[in-house]
Amino acid sequence: MENILGYVHSIETFGTVDGPGIRFVIFMQGCPLKCKYCHNRDTWDTGIGNRTKIPELLDEIKRYIPYMKSSGGGVTVSGGEPLIQAKFIIELFKELKKLNIHTCIDTAGSIPINDDIVELLQYTDLVLLDIKHINSEKAKMLTGLSNENNLNLAKYLSQNNISMWIRQVLVPGYTDDEKDLKELKNFISTLSSVEKIEILPYHDLGKFKWEELGVVYPLNHVRTATSEDVAKAKAILGI
Repeated sequence: MENILGYVHSIETFGTVDGPGIRFVIFMQGCPLKCKYCHNRDTWDTGIGNRTKIPELLDEIKRYIPYMKSSGGGVTVSGGEPLIQAKFIIELFKELKKLNIHTCIDTAGSIPINDDIVELLQYTDLVLLDIKHINSEKAKMLTGLSNENNLNLAKYLSQNNISMWIRQVLVPGYTDDEKDLKELKNFISTLSSVEKIEILPYHDLGKFKWEELGVVYPLNHVRTATSEDVAKAKAILGI
């Protein structure tokens, strides 16, 4: 455990939107997706970030246990795409379970399920699964990859009774088509371990990160999603 290194982008110590309760959120570095609306553009590259050992991360996490326990919270590992560093997270979650801390993965399931992911999910209490787009071609246009791995992970979680929250970013003109939302609803209805469905309104607050990297932000022409947009999508989804 002591010799396993993870590449960590950043940490948020009082997260309230990445799972239940107050959460210690670890953003891992590296992602195979190239989402046009990504608000963490600086997490894409692999092999960079803060080289972190599990014991030092645990020391930091332990400081916040009272807040997590009193609120029904825990630790969420996000990204980037955390599953590309599954070996590191396995060892971290093993230690967290010894401390009876709730564990959560925030993922788009963008890589194929492998032995490391299967093992990691044994120590995972909740998966926040971001379905980028229910239509595979539109998903590829929006993220650079099809949704095959994404949907396969949803099916695996359901088949193995692993709790999940389904999330989708509502991007006007991209993910708000009524037909697509109805298809998403139908797909979710086939899953047995979904505890919650979240529609996250698109915003451009991460645009500055693209600009700092000298990269053109692809959705300059897209307006942010309104509360009315979200209400309409929720009505279609029946949530």
